[in-house]
Amino acid sequence: MPDVVIPQAALIASGPFGNALSAERVALAIAQGMCAGGAPEPDLCPIPVDRGLASDVGALDVGALLEELDFDVRMRRARAVILGERQLEERALRGSVAFEIATRARQAGVPAYAVTASNALDRFDARILDLQVIIEAKDKRGLTSAGRKLARLL
Repeated sequence: MPDVVIPQAALIASGPFGNALSAERVALAIAQGMCAGGAPEPDLCPIPVDRGLASDVGALDVGALLEELDFDVRMRRARAVILGERQLEERALRGSVAFEIATRARQAGVPAYAVTASNALDRFDARILDLQVIIEAKDKRGLTSAGRKLARLL
């Protein structure tokens, strides 16, 4: 019987939190907090969408974007997916990369968490997305603190 390996590292899929915090900087700040909290170094997956994960992606092929990032393979190797999303609100999420990521995580049985500057989701919407926890953080310091909290949860 083959050995079963339980994933230890999380996958951080993040969009930008404004001009000062690019997708890369958001992912890195969350990762720094997670590592400071004792979690293994996560896999960083900044999402290259101009206006972030909840942007209007009508012209964007979400499936192709995630395929280009090798997202599904990376997600299945992860202990959890952490969405770094500037704003969580139901109407902005429909058709977004964030919604697709949360859906794929749910379907694959990978727990999903969110870090956001602004959470306007009600409990029902958060349940539909199957987000385990939503942590609000508006700046680099807050993102690092959110990462420490996530390290304790994972």
